[in-house]
Amino acid sequence: MQTNLFIDGAWRPAADGRTFAVEDPATERELARVADGGAEDALAAVAAAGKALPAWSARSPRERAEILRRAFELMIERRDEIAHLIVQENGKALRDAVGEVMYAAEFFRWYAEEAVRALGEMSTAPNGANRILVQLQPIGVSLLVTPWNFPAAMATRKIGPALAAGCTVVLKPASATPLTALAIAEVLAAAGVPAGAVNVVPATRSSEVIGAMLRDSRIRKLSFTGSTEVGRLLLAQAAERVVSCSMELGGNAPFIVLDDADVDAAVHGAMVAKMRNGGQACTAANRFYVQRGIAPAFVTRLVAAMAALRMGNGLDADVDVGPLVNAEARDKVQELVEDAVTRGARVRLGGRTPAGTGFFYPPTVLDAVPRDARLLSEEIFGPVAPIVEFDAEHDAVRLANDTEYGLVSYLYTKDLARGLRLAERLDTGMVGLNRGLVSDPAAPFGGMKQSGIGREGGHDGLLEFMEKKYLAVEW
Repeated sequence: MQTNLFIDGAWRPAADGRTFAVEDPATERELARVADGGAEDALAAVAAAGKALPAWSARSPRERAEILRRAFELMIERRDEIAHLIVQENGKALRDAVGEVMYAAEFFRWYAEEAVRALGEMSTAPNGANRILVQLQPIGVSLLVTPWNFPAAMATRKIGPALAAGCTVVLKPASATPLTALAIAEVLAAAGVPAGAVNVVPATRSSEVIGAMLRDSRIRKLSFTGSTEVGRLLLAQAAERVVSCSMELGGNAPFIVLDDADVDAAVHGAMVAKMRNGGQACTAANRFYVQRGIAPAFVTRLVAAMAALRMGNGLDADVDVGPLVNAEARDKVQELVEDAVTRGARVRLGGRTPAGTGFFYPPTVLDAVPRDARLLSEEIFGPVAPIVEFDAEHDAVRLANDTEYGLVSYLYTKDLARGLRLAERLDTGMVGLNRGLVSDPAAPFGGMKQSGIGREGGHDGLLEFMEKKYLAVEW
C-alpha cells in the first residue's frame, strides 16, 4: 500500500513532512497515514507534468493507446486488491467496490480505443479562396480533482481521456480516499506511463494546494467532480487565468413512476438508482414522484426490497449496505430525515441512526413527504427514499424540474412514446428511461444548469482535453 505522494515517477513524502490519517468508516480505525501535500509539492507536480508534456504529446496515438490498454489489463488483474482498498477507505459494500473497479478500468480501455480517433476536419471555404483545416491538439497540463464516493472511477474517467489526448496530469484526490488513487498511480506506472505524465498529490489543505496550481501558468485545464458549492469557487479562481474547466457537480435526481409502469421493474430500477454506493452518488435518485394510482403498490414493494438489504461492514460478502463515509455525512442524513418527519412525512422503514461503532445509516423509506421538506431540495447522499405522489404527468415534470440541478432523471412507463415525450421535457443532461443506471464509459456523462459544464465519457470526454486549431491554407 503506497502512502506517499507520486511526483515525477517517484514516491516521496510531503516537503514539510506532514501526514494525515485515513480511517475505515465501518470500524472508525486508522488504516494508514498518508503524505499531506502542500503548495510546494503541488507546484513540483505541475513542474513534472510540464516537463513530461512535450514528449508525451509527441508520442503516436497508438503508443498512448497501448499504454492505456495495458493499464486496463493490470487494473483487472488487481481488481480484488483495489476493491478491498475501496471498501476499507470508502465503506461501500464489496460487490459495489468490485463493480466500481470494473467500471473504472473500462475508462482505460475505452480511451485506449479513442486515442486513435482524435480526427480533424478539412473543407473548402465557401468563397473557394482557401481550404479550412481543423486540427485537434492536447490542451496541456491538466489538474484533476476527484471526490471520495467513487475514488477509482472518478480518477480513471479523467486520467483516461487526458492521457489519450496527449495531456499530462496532476491528480488531487479526496483526502478521505487517497489510497485508491495512489494504487491507480502504481497501475499506470507499471503500464508504462512515463515519469511526470501522471502525478498524484493527496492533501487535506485543498484550498491551498488547488489554488497554487490554478495560479500556475502551466495549468491549462481543470476537471473537477464534487459539490456545486465548491465548483462555483473553483470556477471563480479559474476565471482569473481563463483556465478551461470541466465541472461535474451536484445532483437532485427525480425518479418518476407513471401509472402505467411495470411496478416490479420500477422497484428494481429504484433500488439500483437509489442504493448504488448506499445512495452516496450524484446520480442517486433523490426524489421519488409516483403517480397516485400506482403509489400504494410501489411503496409496499420498495419497502420490502429495502428491508431485505443487509447492513454491515462492506468487507463481508453478504453485506448490501456499508457505512456512510464519515460522521458528518451520517448526521446530515439523519438531520434531513428528522426535518421531513417534523413537517409531516411518514417513516415506512428505517429513519434512525443505529447505536454502535461505524458511520451506519439504515435503508429508509418515507412517504407522504411534504413539498417543503429539505430532502427534496438538498442532496441526501444516503440510503433514504422520499416518496411524493402526483396526479397528472405535467405535475411530475414541473416537480422534477423545480431545482437548480439538472444532472439525471429516471422515468418508468410501459409507453415508450410517452416516455420519450416526457424525457425531452426534463431539464437534465441524462435520462434513465426504464433504467436505474445511466453511467457508461461510452456515453457523454454530464448535466445541465448548476449540475455542471462539459461532458465526461464517450468521444466528448476526449474532446474536453483537446483544443481545436484552425489553419487557413491555399494550394
